[in-house]
This record gives sequence, C-alpha cells and structure tokens, in this order.
Amino acid sequence: MTTILLARHGETDWNLQQRWQGHTDTPLNDTGREQARALGEELAGERIDAVFSSDLIRAHETARLVAAPRKLSVTVLRDLRERHFGSVEGLTTDEVIARYPDIRDLQADDGESREEMVERVLSVIRRIAETHPEGSVLVVSHGGPMRAVLTHCGIDGVDRIQNCHVVRIEVVDGRLRGVD
Repeated sequence: MTTILLARHGETDWNLQQRWQGHTDTPLNDTGREQARALGEELAGERIDAVFSSDLIRAHETARLVAAPRKLSVTVLRDLRERHFGSVEGLTTDEVIARYPDIRDLQADDGESREEMVERVLSVIRRIAETHPEGSVLVVSHGGPMRAVLTHCGIDGVDRIQNCHVVRIEVVDGRLRGVD
C-alpha cells in the first residue's frame, strides 16, 4: 500500500480574482507562500519519502517550500497539471459565461475535456504509487486533479478545495481509496 498525501497549491492572485488558470503558469502570492509554509508545518509529523508536483510554478513552489526543511527534492511531473481550459484561461467564470453562453461544461473547443484530465491524473497517481510501494508520498497538484481523484474515490462534497488543503489517499494494486 502506498499513502499519497495529495495537496493543492497555495494561493495565487488569479485565485483571488477567480480567474481560470488551467495551464497558465501563475506564481504564488505572499499568502500562498505562507500557506505552503503552514502546510509544511501541518505535515511535520508525517512520514514523507518523496515529493512530486505539477510542473506549473504555483504547485512546484508549494512543493519546494514543504520539501526544503526535510531536505527532499521535488520530482516535477507534467501530468499532475490542472486541466487545460484553452481560450477561457485567464477569464473569470462570469466572463466565460458572458462571452460563451452556449459553452458546455465551461470547456472551450481548444481545451482539455474533464475525462481526458481525469485519465491523465489517475494514471500518474498510479505510476507514482508503483514506484513507491509501501511508501508515503506528497503530491502537490491543483483543484481539478484533486477533485478528479476524490470523486474517483467516491468522496462527496469536493466542489471547492481550499488552497494547501491536503487529503490522504491509499493506493493498493492500482486501486485508489480515500482515507480522510
């Protein structure tokens, strides 16, 4: 069994503005950096054998701030990225609805489908677990991937995931299940 500590990145200015970030590489703001440090303190008593993050700076910086006091390196994996929202990235939800009233699932034609993102994220979580059997691993990603994993595990109420929120997932023989 592999334990995955799955965390969302710290706050960005675009989070505050409620802009769709997707693959846009927005950095943490000062609050986000403080949230990441607080996450590190929250996890201080946890065993962490390895740290992985999305390649987007907001997740990578969060992971580095948690990993540094433990003297752990961060392995960056592109497949941990947020869903690609295409031409709606950078817009607020209100702007998306106003500009594209017929858009389905708030997905632009040039973006990634929810199903594509779910497949990508579940696959990378399983690969991480395979490389760390019996391990405990921190994975820093984004709200969409976290919702995908939690929904897959049958956990309800995951519409809004706060910045630097962490959940525990167990992976046994490629099957994911939520612990908390």
